[in-house]
Amino acid sequence: MSNEQLITSFYSSFKKKDYQGMQHCYADNAVFNDEVFKNLNGQEVKAMWEMLCKNGKGLKLTFGNVSETATGAKAEWTACYLFSRTGKMVVNNVKAKFEIENGKIICHTDTFDFYVWAKQAFGLTGFLLGWTPYFKNKVQKTARENLAAFMAKKQ
Repeated sequence: MSNEQLITSFYSSFKKKDYQGMQHCYADNAVFNDEVFKNLNGQEVKAMWEMLCKNGKGLKLTFGNVSETATGAKAEWTACYLFSRTGKMVVNNVKAKFEIENGKIICHTDTFDFYVWAKQAFGLTGFLLGWTPYFKNKVQKTARENLAAFMAKKQ
């Protein structure tokens, strides 16, 4: 399977909320980073996608511009979903970079505009505070705690 096919398979699984299909694309020692989740290890990455697929309300996903790079692949994707904490609709435009070895993702980095996301997800609070390091750190801490609780429930 080419790197481009692997990433297409990953996002096709995501579209169907098939977290097991997504998990299968990752190496056990994978690392994930985005604006909310930092330095997740392989087990945490897999649990994060399961949590997001199971808890995501009204998720609609589109993806495209999947292309191979020297060490992996890149893609762009957009997620439209109801943010569970506030009940607000979010449209998140993401650029993804992947490092791939032996047909598995070993490093996945998603980038998006945190302030744009925060304004949508948190409304006025996000508008007023979403640009501050304090707010971003609080969102990251809460996300990490939610992931830890999700993983603890599964054991």
